[in-house]
Amino acid sequence: MAAGPSIHELHYDDAPSVDAVPGPESRALLEEQRRVDSSAVAYPEDLPIAFQEGKGATVRDVDGNTFIDMFAGIGVLNVGHANPYVLEAVHAQADKLVHTVDFPSEARLELIEALDGIAPGDLRGNNRVVFGGPTGSDAVEASIKLAKYNTGGTGLIAFRGAYHGATSGAMSLTGNRGFKGRYAPLLSDVVHAPYPNPIEMDKGPREAVDHALEEVQAILEDPYGGLANPAGIFVEPIQGEGGVVVPPEGFLRGLRDLADDNDVPLVFDEIQSGLGRSGRWWACEWYDVTPDVMTSAKALGGIGFPLSATIYREDLDTWGAGDHAGTYRGHVVAMRAGTRAIEYVREHDLLAHAREVGSYVRTRLEEAAEGTPRVVDVRGRGLFVGAEFVDADGAPDDGAADAVQDYCFERGVLVWKAGRHGNVLRLLPPLVLTQELAEAAMDVVVDAVESVTAGRRRR
Repeated sequence: MAAGPSIHELHYDDAPSVDAVPGPESRALLEEQRRVDSSAVAYPEDLPIAFQEGKGATVRDVDGNTFIDMFAGIGVLNVGHANPYVLEAVHAQADKLVHTVDFPSEARLELIEALDGIAPGDLRGNNRVVFGGPTGSDAVEASIKLAKYNTGGTGLIAFRGAYHGATSGAMSLTGNRGFKGRYAPLLSDVVHAPYPNPIEMDKGPREAVDHALEEVQAILEDPYGGLANPAGIFVEPIQGEGGVVVPPEGFLRGLRDLADDNDVPLVFDEIQSGLGRSGRWWACEWYDVTPDVMTSAKALGGIGFPLSATIYREDLDTWGAGDHAGTYRGHVVAMRAGTRAIEYVREHDLLAHAREVGSYVRTRLEEAAEGTPRVVDVRGRGLFVGAEFVDADGAPDDGAADAVQDYCFERGVLVWKAGRHGNVLRLLPPLVLTQELAEAAMDVVVDAVESVTAGRRRR
């Protein structure tokens, strides 16, 4: 018997169902938030909504409006809101024990075993897992420390368009200058190479890959390459914040070869792309390339609990006791939730489901793009999908992406944006999104794309 209810039993039946938004209760809470909360709050600036509850791939706000959720807390809720199979274990564990630092617990050891069972390539059966802080940034920090600890190196190679987090080391690897500019100096020995995005580079896929790999090779091997004493290569197998950029074939394999040739670890950031998001457990599996180190967070906490992990080759486990630490590396409730979420994905074959429904989503967007030169690319893997907008002159058009998001919000579909210029529509729905909900959501999204690219907003 499959673990937990079918994905068809998880959602509100009335989605989408929306009156005028934001409603009065949302407006009141948004105003109170502006009065008492930090000025760093960002997401309500784009989606003025106050959430009340969620089920599966649907959510309700405090005014009773029901939405189809096509961004899942930015890729966190892979098995949906309030998944009952996960919650059953959460409630049972929370009644007994919540926090253990790094003392052993059944929850901790079971999650480590579950992660080993889905590890990519030859990492399976040949890995160690370290937990640190609760966010993806913490996992990236751990991977930086691990690379330096094992190589004695100081220099790090990352990529343009990358996003790795908001702490100092992770921010150093991140490519967004505006995001990190006020916090300099960060780590000094970081070089950003081109990520092979054929649209941005105005090159063919093969040429884009060759150019990117030549740059990385020069950084590693040219005596005047500029990076002293390299410690590792850090890359997203699919860039998320950079615009759902799916690298052409040959890029990750080329990085693997360069890392091996130069005896530096290859680190894959699978925080957004992992745990089934791309239709494989890990996006790197699409390319049959295994990293030395891999970071995970977001969906790792099952249904939104903060939890991160760094998974790495066993021979890199050279740390001594306490060489990597963090108070919240023993959140046993999150660990129970993570194991249950992995079980739910496996038992309900959500990897194949994500590939199937993701193909449908991309096809609908591609059909909409055929009618306008202002959608220059539709891309993605599984339920990790992006559509890139340009204006009439071919320049990045963040206004179009904003308008699509607003149009969808007003009609009960929550979508998000990404890209270096904020001009990419990014869809990250829960993997439990049914075909019926996908069709309803894409009817709205396609209407939005056609309306906005035609230069008008239908009401």
